[in-house]
Amino acid sequence: MSYSSLHFKYLCGKSTISLIIKETCEAIWANLKDVVMPEPTKAMWLTKAAELLAHTNFPNCLGALDGKHIRLQKPCWSGSRFYNFKKLFSIVLLALVDSNYCFTVIEVGGYGSSSDSNLLRLSNLGQRLHECSLHIPQDAVLPGSLGPPMPYIFVGDEAFALSQHIMRPYRQRILSTVKRVFNYRLCRARRVVECAFGILAAKWRIFHTAMNVSLGTAEIIVKSACVLHNLLRLREDSQDLDNLTIPFPGFQHRPYYSNQRAIFVRDHFAAYFMSPEGFLPWQLTSI
Repeated sequence: MSYSSLHFKYLCGKSTISLIIKETCEAIWANLKDVVMPEPTKAMWLTKAAELLAHTNFPNCLGALDGKHIRLQKPCWSGSRFYNFKKLFSIVLLALVDSNYCFTVIEVGGYGSSSDSNLLRLSNLGQRLHECSLHIPQDAVLPGSLGPPMPYIFVGDEAFALSQHIMRPYRQRILSTVKRVFNYRLCRARRVVECAFGILAAKWRIFHTAMNVSLGTAEIIVKSACVLHNLLRLREDSQDLDNLTIPFPGFQHRPYYSNQRAIFVRDHFAAYFMSPEGFLPWQLTSI
């Protein structure tokens, strides 16, 4: 509902309603973020990797990455940097999601015109990943194989740059069977983030329309909706899951690019999915 509608419904001033909404969302975020999105630990990552393996059959996977555009009414002072590829004014919710469709990490407020890869590189999550300060477990041998040890990774779509810890699909038009199987297996693991965004928008209908609020208020609304989403997921499923959040200190921009190590890791995963240890009986009929 708009502030005007709430004004007539509750007989409360628009400016008062605006203040109430902002303060309430700030209180929700401040009190719940450490409960449903705690700081990461090595044990938490290993638990998430085991759950994702059981849920999606993708080993050494810590979560799925993607960005969601949050539509806003264009403020008169804003520039073109907030316009996304659909020519709509938006900010971006960059999220890492686990197998229970809970948000493990969120970054809110990126420009709508920026790509997911650029947002990740500039985000605190991306910088901490580059600085190796996320407490990611050491490389581990893929289940049933003899080696070499593979790093724990996050999966994303083609919008992300390939790196040692970020796996994206092969993008050639003509692919071998091995590469098509890898793309299919990665897609199965990545769809948890798409489902999480769908559940979030279905529960909080404010995401179905353009928010007519300031940028600061929009960011705190999104953050509070994400922690409430996690709280409801944990209560609905009666599971005691650990998750990760982001009040990370800032880092200077340090770009990183695909390298031979990242290409080797992806090719090894692709070969593993066609080996007797990683093969699924129905994967060839699904590509």
